[in-house]
Amino acid sequence: MSGHHHIVTPKTYGAVLVGLMALMIATILAAQVHIGPEDQHLYNLVLALAIAFCKMSLIILFFMHVKYSSNITRVFAAAGFLWLVIFFVLLFCDYAARQYGMDTPITTNPYLVN
Repeated sequence: MSGHHHIVTPKTYGAVLVGLMALMIATILAAQVHIGPEDQHLYNLVLALAIAFCKMSLIILFFMHVKYSSNITRVFAAAGFLWLVIFFVLLFCDYAARQYGMDTPITTNPYLVN
């Protein structure tokens, strides 16, 4: 451990705060506007996730000081983010798979006793 601590100026924190507020307004506006086909909200979801990714990046880089940290800290932060992406991919695959077969009626259950 080098013991070196980077001091972030209040101006940088102020700029990040302004950026987060702008992204918050973008999130609110994105929720008010319907994007894409009428029966789907996929584009709104993608836009909301993109805005959330930008907010998360600002927080991780500046408030968690990953931008000024060592390379090993960046690797561990990236590994955590990679796991988050994997979980989101699995979640959306599961969600997409649930759409199939919903129109088919449930057949008789052999374990259900009338």
